[in-house]
Amino acid sequence: MRYETELDVAVSPEKVWEVMADVDHWADFIPTTTWVRRESGDALAVGEKVRLKQPGIPVLVWQVTELEEGRVFVWQASAAGTRTVAGHEVTARGDGSHLRIWLEQSGPLAGPVGLLTGARTRRYVQTEIESMKARCEAG
Repeated sequence: MRYETELDVAVSPEKVWEVMADVDHWADFIPTTTWVRRESGDALAVGEKVRLKQPGIPVLVWQVTELEEGRVFVWQASAAGTRTVAGHEVTARGDGSHLRIWLEQSGPLAGPVGLLTGARTRRYVQTEIESMKARCEAG
């Protein structure tokens, strides 16, 4: 299963990155995030593990696998025979930014898991991007 969503945001890519990469505070403004615990207190880095709790989902441990400061980070988590990879990317567009979030699941149980949780996953990813846009544009 793959789900991708994108939005234009009326602030600079630097501002979007600041909000997007500050995963420690996602629970403050994204209703589909209950809490986040990072291994380190510094900025996100490749190899870092982040524990993330979302409503109705067991705690997942996400590991950052790719990071281009100011532009994109990708992380992955595994559970129940499914590997989930999610990416968060910001690019400049006109006077503002373009934000893209995608999530892809693979593995032996990805099909059944997708059937059971696909609607919620799509809703959560959409809520995440809309919440980031609102946070960025609110100042």
